[in-house]
Amino acid sequence: MPITIYHNPKCSKSRQTLELLVKQGIKPLIKEYLKIPPTADTIKEILKKLGYTPRDLMRKKEDAYAEHNLDNPALSDDDLIGLMVKHPILIERPIVLANEKAAIGRPPEKVLEIFNQNSKSKKLI
Repeated sequence: MPITIYHNPKCSKSRQTLELLVKQGIKPLIKEYLKIPPTADTIKEILKKLGYTPRDLMRKKEDAYAEHNLDNPALSDDDLIGLMVKHPILIERPIVLANEKAAIGRPPEKVLEIFNQNSKSKKLI
């Protein structure tokens, strides 16, 4: 399975995470999720790998969060996921997927935790 990063090139943490991966000899598949948003099913899979709820994956300080009243507890998980598909700026970034695991690059070094010594990937620091 290729290593994937959901990347926003305008985000410093996303750029730092990508740079960290490249320095480790990893050439990830780069998905600029603001240009091509992930599907609802993809977001559900990412949430499962992270062990997150949809709210855990949302950037609560984005204007779209307030504009759509996303702090409303009556909104279902499917409602929140649907809004992340329509407004991908709401998705926390960067997200790295590898070895059937996922991590948010905040801080960037956090993504190194999903690589383990038993994987076929190059051993990381």
